[in-house]
Amino acid sequence: MTIEAVSNQQRKKIHPHKFTLWVAIASILMMFAGLTSAFIVKSNLTGWKNIDMPTIFWYSTAAIIISSITVQMAIRSFKQREMSQYRSLIGLTLVLGVLFVVLQWFGFKELWVQNIKFTGSAGAGQFLYVIFGLHALHVIGGIITLLVMLLKAFFGKTKLYSSVPVEVMATYWHFVDILWIYLLVFFIVIG
Repeated sequence: MTIEAVSNQQRKKIHPHKFTLWVAIASILMMFAGLTSAFIVKSNLTGWKNIDMPTIFWYSTAAIIISSITVQMAIRSFKQREMSQYRSLIGLTLVLGVLFVVLQWFGFKELWVQNIKFTGSAGAGQFLYVIFGLHALHVIGGIITLLVMLLKAFFGKTKLYSSVPVEVMATYWHFVDILWIYLLVFFIVIG
């Protein structure tokens, strides 16, 4: 085999970090599929109390959708070696991620005032808190990753411009964005 053939063959393989991310995403999807399936089964019981989603959840949805756009723009900036723009976009994505979590917090405070609590046997409160809480934990994990990427962009020494870490982080961020949209639509339609 020639060196060129080996090089082409290696480019076709998925990077180990990307593969690991996809395995993790599949596991997370199975967990949320199980939880939403359990919600559907439980919602057919007598005494079930439906939930009206707080309006603030729509604002948090806008924040996370915009953050997906900014993280995609950050990838493009990184690949074009526009590090100043990359830093700004990663920073903006980080701020939007934090804003999402803060807006979620206020949404749950509003649910608490509506007497949607974690306790009780006749309602969606338990599912809502567990499912949205688990999603928030995954978003916080993404925020920590964004913070690490931002710190590396400012203080790290870039020897190779490998876009793999940025692509892995962005793929995860898009995943939590799409997962949130699914959960919100699920609770509006089913809940």
